[in-house]
Amino acid sequence: MKFKTFNLSKLPVNEVQELLTSSIAPRPIAFVSTISASGELNLSPFSFFNAFGANPPLLIFSPARKGRDGSLKHTYLNIKEVDEVVVNVVSFDMVEQMNLSSAEFDKGVSEFEKAGFTPLASDLVKPFRVMESPIQMECKVIQIIETGEEGGAGNLVICRILKIHVQKDVLAENGKIDGYKLDLVGRMGGDDYVRTRAAMFKIPKPIAKVGMGIDALPDFIRCTENLNGNELARMGGLEKLPSIEKVAQYRNDMKLKNSKIEVKDFVYASMLIAENQIEEAILHLLAANAHGI
Repeated sequence: MKFKTFNLSKLPVNEVQELLTSSIAPRPIAFVSTISASGELNLSPFSFFNAFGANPPLLIFSPARKGRDGSLKHTYLNIKEVDEVVVNVVSFDMVEQMNLSSAEFDKGVSEFEKAGFTPLASDLVKPFRVMESPIQMECKVIQIIETGEEGGAGNLVICRILKIHVQKDVLAENGKIDGYKLDLVGRMGGDDYVRTRAAMFKIPKPIAKVGMGIDALPDFIRCTENLNGNELARMGGLEKLPSIEKVAQYRNDMKLKNSKIEVKDFVYASMLIAENQIEEAILHLLAANAHGI
């Protein structure tokens, strides 16, 4: 493989920003509501954001300094006055309004009004929730870590989540949040976003059992160019290889000849893996191989 390497210490801030936001993606969006000491409302999206613990429940987002002149975001200034926030998630239905709110309005101008969002009074904090957001998290700011004073420097706002409001429309029958109904958007690089509903897929977590690993697969499977890393990982997720007896039975049932394995066998195995028939995929490859296991 060939790589183009970037030495970040030799790049201007805007190019570092572009590299980071294009490489670390998609990123969830924290749509942060704050309020100044004088009662001015502010609403702004930040994609340097994630959850960082459940006990206590913590999230962190970064209203970084502006890259052009190093000035501080209105969100940050408000938090220094009132150390509470509401973090709202962004669904596809509100993404254009969210984007409009990110314009550089003057301090004191309410993005709720500019972008057409409805403010809802919070239960435990002063900033308002966004009614249109399917999930709203009331938070107390417990620490701010300033990483620098120049343009692009991050300000890590560490928040303890006090209360979460979830619209009933995004809940499944079991009362849990349904990711498909939630329909969140994520931030990519430049002007690009991703819609989670269109990109969702499932991978069972390897919690109930420990797989044998890719290294346990026979060399003719593990080293082939006809299967990709994801396909090998699916097979490596099984607890063990099928027994010799099971392979022999499969070879007999499928009337396979004891000849050299061919590309078509790997193609067939790939199709089985796509259909979640993992053990049968391994059985077929072992049975089609002239040397068996």
